Amino acid sequence: MERTLIIAKPDAVQRGLVGEIIKRLESKGLKLIGMKMSGLDETVLRTHYAEHVEKSFYTGLEQFMKSSPVVLMAWEGFECIDSVRTIVGATNPRQAAPGSIRGDLAIGVGRNLIHASDSKANGEREVSIFFENKELFDYDKSEYMHLYEDFERK
Repeated sequence: MERTLIIAKPDAVQRGLVGEIIKRLESKGLKLIGMKMSGLDETVLRTHYAEHVEKSFYTGLEQFMKSSPVVLMAWEGFECIDSVRTIVGATNPRQAAPGSIRGDLAIGVGRNLIHASDSKANGEREVSIFFENKELFDYDKSEYMHLYEDFERK
């Protein structure tokens, strides 16, 4: 099973959209394995967004991500990275498909509600930045037998 990190960004928290984000991921059949609310500091943001630190938009991104608490979530599922990226929609909400979180609920690229891991490797790396192993839960979801074929549950 793949893991992905979801961050409900300050705009999602302030607009009361965290429940809607969770609902859409749960409705897809993904498994929530960790969740917490947190304020983010410069150190963790620079680790998480390491590939963006030198880019012109980074200072504004860091200020925004520190402006309010966020909700950090770890999700798991068969090939969940692709599923989550589809549910979340394009980074620029004006280009995101209708029916996606960003397509339905956001309009500005700098306030696009949600971060989602973009690869299996980044999913593992990002989850480990924000969660200790003891904060992640391994449990059986009885609905998996109705969602996945046998080989997908392994």
